[in-house]
Amino acid sequence: MRHSLALILALTIAGCSLLPDYSKDESETWSVSRLYKEAKAEIDDENYVKATDYLEKLEARFPYGIYAQQAQLELIYVYFKNDDSASAIAEADRFIKYHPNSPAVDYAYYMKGIANFIGETGVISSMVGKDMSQRDPKSSTDAFDAFKSLVTRFPYSKYAPDARKRMQYLANLLAMHEIHVADYYYRRGAYVAAVNRAQKVLTEYPDTPATENALIDMVKSYDKLGMNKLRDDANRVLDKTYPKWKERVVTTKQKGPWWEFWH
Repeated sequence: MRHSLALILALTIAGCSLLPDYSKDESETWSVSRLYKEAKAEIDDENYVKATDYLEKLEARFPYGIYAQQAQLELIYVYFKNDDSASAIAEADRFIKYHPNSPAVDYAYYMKGIANFIGETGVISSMVGKDMSQRDPKSSTDAFDAFKSLVTRFPYSKYAPDARKRMQYLANLLAMHEIHVADYYYRRGAYVAAVNRAQKVLTEYPDTPATENALIDMVKSYDKLGMNKLRDDANRVLDKTYPKWKERVVTTKQKGPWWEFWH
């Protein structure tokens, strides 16, 4: 009986070894060109998860050559389409680091900016009625820096016009964030910090609507610090640059310098 069971077990094992191995992934044996072709087909079909699988295998098995570079660029895109902004940004950084002279490096900068930009503005739908400039500005800053690198290094890139438009939006957002911080410091009596934040708006985001607020914050803060000359200088710039600003915010019934009653 024991011998019969042993024989049955041996035949069963042998039989199993003759069956085809359906668990094996055939893509593991594909050539680099086949992997890239299949990945592109999946991208065209908007099957980004499968495309990611093929591109990651290509990059792991064939880390050098033109296919590897192209796979890295495609991965930036499919990560982004898979709502994985962190991986898209990391892949873009990797491409920029290892292929700084590639004709396609402008695309890597652009997609890095886009991934950060969408990561920041994509939450707008869940923040209806809220001021986006009061959010943590890291994603906006990273997006702005990526777009700035693109337009500075590749001013004639086909991606540059769109990058410039997004930069203007981000500059407005970042400038207003600095104003919120300056106001926060002013309310707590940290007038030097308030001045520094306002000055940052003037130096880094000079062509934004927040410039007016920055000058107002500087006048108020200098007044609190007893730095009358700097206060008057900032006030002259404010009056010259925005000659009608007081009409919007100061009533004729108020007496004395406006900064004494401004809150």
